[in-house]
Amino acid sequence: YRYNHTMYRIRDPKASLRFYTEILGMKLVDEHHSDEAKFSLYFLGYEDPASNGLVRLARQGLLELTHNHGTENDASFAYATGNGEQGGYGHIAVTVDDLTAACARFDELGVKFIKRPEDGRMKHIAFIADPDGYRVEILENPALKS
Repeated sequence: YRYNHTMYRIRDPKASLRFYTEILGMKLVDEHHSDEAKFSLYFLGYEDPASNGLVRLARQGLLELTHNHGTENDASFAYATGNGEQGGYGHIAVTVDDLTAACARFDELGVKFIKRPEDGRMKHIAFIADPDGYRVEILENPALKS
């Protein structure tokens, strides 16, 4: 068995793709569009030597964004992220080489913070929100420093 992907339903693919590619640095690995069924799938992930040349189903740790056509035109439309009053779902996590620098960059880019490193007792993590409100934990991994 191998973990392949997590799927999020998204309202606006342009906003979500920008967030995950330009802000978090993921690559668009594959996409599928069905005009008849009125949906699009976008598969994103990080490049590493182990995944070079692999097809989507052979990769690990991908994020699938599912867009049901038309939701992007309804400003009041929102998906439940699983983090409301009832809770349930948590988050995905992304590691960075420098948490302080990453948070400063997120500020410059207008990213919404749920928790900054200086908030609360856990100073080693941050939480940001994607355009649909899904949470992304940001962790520093010193091994990533070049």
